[in-house]
Amino acid sequence: MSHRLLAIATIGLAIALTGCKSQPDAASLQSENEKLRADLDQKNAALEASERERAAADARAGDAGKTAAKGETGFEDAGEGATVKRDSEGVRVTLEGDVLFDSGKATLKDSAKKTLTKVASVLKEKYSGKAIRVAGFTDTDPIKKSNYKSNYHLGFDRAFEVREFLISKGVDAKTISLSSYGPDRPEKTKAQSRRVELLVVE
Repeated sequence: MSHRLLAIATIGLAIALTGCKSQPDAASLQSENEKLRADLDQKNAALEASERERAAADARAGDAGKTAAKGETGFEDAGEGATVKRDSEGVRVTLEGDVLFDSGKATLKDSAKKTLTKVASVLKEKYSGKAIRVAGFTDTDPIKKSNYKSNYHLGFDRAFEVREFLISKGVDAKTISLSSYGPDRPEKTKAQSRRVELLVVE
């Protein structure tokens, strides 16, 4: 009987000791759990911040894409008589012939030089080293009162005059080539047909 009581007492003592030991373990687990939760909250906050930054970067990239899609080239504010577009060959700047020259002439008007000065500035700043093709075009009316033999000669001299002005403003002469299409590529109107085109090859 005494042995049985002793065994029961021993078991009871063991249970009591185990219970005492379990108390600190529970507190330790709770502390560890709180620490893990704090770490998780911190990581979630960092992830949210990263997501916001990525979204902002995507938005900036989207804006840049929209800008490129609009065809912005630097020539948009070149001035009177200048229009620009980007096509499969590169950036094409069209200069109205009637703004650049008097009828049948190939001498630049003073008023045209302001536009060409802006064009030259953009060429130097944004397209340095790029090949530039300058082409002269005329309307389809035959030459009558001009000293030129043909519209091809007039178109070439007009392109040459534009080239020389660009060079005088610092554009590298080695990058500029010349051609004349004369009346071969008319536009919808005679006024639109009389033009000089600058193609910046991209």
